[in-house]
Amino acid sequence: MTSPLSDADYRSLARFRHALRLFQRFSEDAARAAGLTPAQHQLLLAVRGHDGDGPPSVTEVAERLQLKLHSAGELVARAEANGLLARTADPDDARRTLLALTPDGGAKLAELSQQHRTELRRFRREMNDVLRELDEP
Repeated sequence: MTSPLSDADYRSLARFRHALRLFQRFSEDAARAAGLTPAQHQLLLAVRGHDGDGPPSVTEVAERLQLKLHSAGELVARAEANGLLARTADPDDARRTLLALTPDGGAKLAELSQQHRTELRRFRREMNDVLRELDEP
């Protein structure tokens, strides 16, 4: 059986949620400042950060972003129309559509990723303190 949460536990949990929201807000604002929607930024990151063999499919990106396939397809279509992504048929299975960043999409993602890495380093320091508080008896 676990012990009840203390006031300090609730304060730590509230600080954690607040810090998460601040990071999310930073990310959304940075994407918009770069001329992207937050969803487009997440899409570009999912494509570039794909850890499978070869480029990701629309289905794989939909799973990574936790979107329904048709919603991911619409997001991909808008990104392609904006010159951020290119779609190609999978040479091994023409039913699958593979995604790759365009040079413009890659440049925008690189700029945003530099900013995010800096912010995540700051976030990590803050979270280390909060998580340490939650570990204390």
